[in-house]
Amino acid sequence: MKDEKKYYGADAIVDSLINHDVKYVFGIPGAKVDRVFERLDHPTNPKSPKLILTRHEQNAAFMAAGIGRITGKPGVALTTSGPGASNLATGLVTATAEGDPVLAISGQVQRTDLLRQTHQSMANSSLFAPITKFSAEVQDPENISEVIANAYQEAEAGKQGAGFVSVPQDVTDAEVHTKVIKPLVAPKLGPASPIESTLLAQRIKAAKLPVLLLGMRASSPAITKAIRNLIAETHLPVVETFQGAGIIPREMEEDFFGRVGLFRNQPGDLLLKKSDLVVAIGYDPIEYEPRNWNADGQANIVVIDSMRAEIDKNFQPERELVGDIAQTLDFLLPYMKGYQIPEGSKEYLAQMHEKFEERDAAPAIKKGQVLNHPLSVIQELQQRITDDMTVTVDVGSFYIWMARHFRSYAPRHLLFSNGMQTLGVALPWAIAAALVRPNTQIVSVSGDGGFLFSAQDLETAVRLHLNIVHIIWNDGNYDMVKFQEELKYGQSAGVKFGPVDFVKYAESFGATGYRVNQAADLGQVLDKAFATEGPVIVDIPVDYSFNQELGKQILDDQLH
Repeated sequence: MKDEKKYYGADAIVDSLINHDVKYVFGIPGAKVDRVFERLDHPTNPKSPKLILTRHEQNAAFMAAGIGRITGKPGVALTTSGPGASNLATGLVTATAEGDPVLAISGQVQRTDLLRQTHQSMANSSLFAPITKFSAEVQDPENISEVIANAYQEAEAGKQGAGFVSVPQDVTDAEVHTKVIKPLVAPKLGPASPIESTLLAQRIKAAKLPVLLLGMRASSPAITKAIRNLIAETHLPVVETFQGAGIIPREMEEDFFGRVGLFRNQPGDLLLKKSDLVVAIGYDPIEYEPRNWNADGQANIVVIDSMRAEIDKNFQPERELVGDIAQTLDFLLPYMKGYQIPEGSKEYLAQMHEKFEERDAAPAIKKGQVLNHPLSVIQELQQRITDDMTVTVDVGSFYIWMARHFRSYAPRHLLFSNGMQTLGVALPWAIAAALVRPNTQIVSVSGDGGFLFSAQDLETAVRLHLNIVHIIWNDGNYDMVKFQEELKYGQSAGVKFGPVDFVKYAESFGATGYRVNQAADLGQVLDKAFATEGPVIVDIPVDYSFNQELGKQILDDQLH
């Protein structure tokens, strides 16, 4: 029975999370951290975060990162010591690379055992230092809250990423007398230099073909609004990275020239190459390396961002406007009133937009056809997925097809792992999206290989009664590796695995399972899936024989 009169380290952890307005904590308990779980699962404060018990620590990190990507505020993962901590690694390196704010807290052996070869003794903070923005171990119970506050602050700031805190068991179990850090307001940046904004307006007006390149840090609601206001006034041509998907709405498609990444010679690539001024807004090089769109290093680039650019031989901005991106764009807007694209570029842009709109149509379905063409799957999904629905995409051949062909018109509603290209993210991200956006349908997409990287948390989705339709593109291979091996070597190796009955798998978890047995039935099966309450798995046999031709357009950089 707990002593209500004592205030423990565990209480300081929970109260710190409350003061940071944390809504959910994802994780798995263990002896080194069980007092924190006891406080979360039996809360005394109505503002206490909701505990979401997961089936793997890696998935807990993915779910926390999903919260971070969608909301811009750190999601929280909580695990025990030893492998409970180390299982977070893939999730945290993905979050840090791809700019998703996460606060991870792990248990640790008691301080007297830190330098002994004892059960689960491990140098936690050293393990995570290279793959997080902040990694520390609490050595005094009175410092718990300030360490958590600094980890949270670092995760949220600059290029967002993961913050990690290791808490020894005797620190968690110790009495604490210091008050926790009170609620903090993140510092507010002002706009970039007004002089720089006026100079940028002059620079854009002097350019023959200025182009906006929108990246991950341009996808917040405030920045999206500012970008849309600028485009409505100027009709500047726009290209998005994968993580910038959805910034441009349907009504502005005339000014949109597609997403860039993975492929060569797409309309967006051609536009960037021809442009005499690329204005990169919230762009991060991990989204689409500059060597792939500025191979000769000759592009004229101006950066608008909340942080300094990472400079390399292919990315040398002539000017950087650093500050609050939305405020900078709002300041720029009056100087762009009445702007018109130069007449000499209008015909070229019209040709490029026509090329962009030439969306490959799916071939006609033959009688008795079993396997589904990738474009057929995307076409049927596009007809059913509305702008308010969130689509989370795993990594595999389908990711290439989805990134190239699937349209999204709301920011942070189409999620890709485009930095680490991490298998297994789709379902955990979908769970996070369903919690944050409970009144909308969530769709996650994976291959038959990647699905089983995180499929154990289908039980979590069932337990939480989440409306998730998970689409499996099934071909019996790790196909993204397979077709690239075939392109390089003429044959594949180590990519074939055995079949899984995903309908029975879904049913064994208490979810609903459907299989598309005939290609002609795809639409009908998807209609049933979208009409079904709770988690649904849809197994779609896919014909990937078209990947060889698609692969010829993938950048050499992606094949290495």
